[in-house]
Amino acid sequence: MNKKISEKTLKKSFWNWFFWHGCSQQAESMLGMAFAQSMAPVIDELYDKKEEKASALKRHTTLFNTEQQVGIICNGVVCGLEEANANEECTPELISSVKVALIGPTSAIGDSLWVATFIPILLTICLSISQASPSASWLGPVLYMIVYPVGTCILSWNLFKLGYKSGIEGMQGFMATGRLDTLTDTMTALGLIVVGALTASFVTATVPFRIVKDVYDATQGIVLENQVIFDADKMLNSIFPHVLPLLLTLGVYYLYSKKKWSPLKLMGLILMIACIFTFVGYATGFYA
Repeated sequence: MNKKISEKTLKKSFWNWFFWHGCSQQAESMLGMAFAQSMAPVIDELYDKKEEKASALKRHTTLFNTEQQVGIICNGVVCGLEEANANEECTPELISSVKVALIGPTSAIGDSLWVATFIPILLTICLSISQASPSASWLGPVLYMIVYPVGTCILSWNLFKLGYKSGIEGMQGFMATGRLDTLTDTMTALGLIVVGALTASFVTATVPFRIVKDVYDATQGIVLENQVIFDADKMLNSIFPHVLPLLLTLGVYYLYSKKKWSPLKLMGLILMIACIFTFVGYATGFYA
């Protein structure tokens, strides 16, 4: 009689990954321990001998890394392969090879579809809702706290089941057709557009330099006090609208990606620049 993973065990494997995939992340095996934890109920149901269970758990504690929400399809595929291995239809070596082969494509799709597209779009919507009505500014964060976990759960569960049902043949077919590259490029482009729109809408930066003088109005014969003769911020925006937010964003990206600055160091730099410009603004009367 062929062994088959029960629906209850599949759900337990899914929830193990969904809630605990980041709890054991470290430099040696990345998500390896979390992957083994996810596979533990499957292995316990499929194998009878203690040695077989130990061997299966051991092969799943090796290096593994992916984008966790979309990458859960790997867990589904491996569940199907473990089921086939328990029925002597594949080998442990094939399971390990498939895991390694799936790291690259699932990471690329996950980062493009989820991290660079879905999350920025959702954040943009929630931020817009919060800014639209000050009295209901709490609605944006509440909406994000509901939509993000629910959306993640629905997407991950369906991908997990897809991986289990389609198996390695389905993934190979998907990659062989070239649709993987098309999807990855499309999601990357869409993500960049969304991030660009998010930057233009919510990143603000001004140059607090202006010249203010009293001006004599010959037509009325009066002195107009505190007239702005020169405004550096307006001048820059008239030449290149929102150029400062763009330069700030590119500068942060350069320091983070090229110079490997930590987020904490970047926040400290931005805070220091903000303090300097604020002081200059008050000293010159820009914020008066």
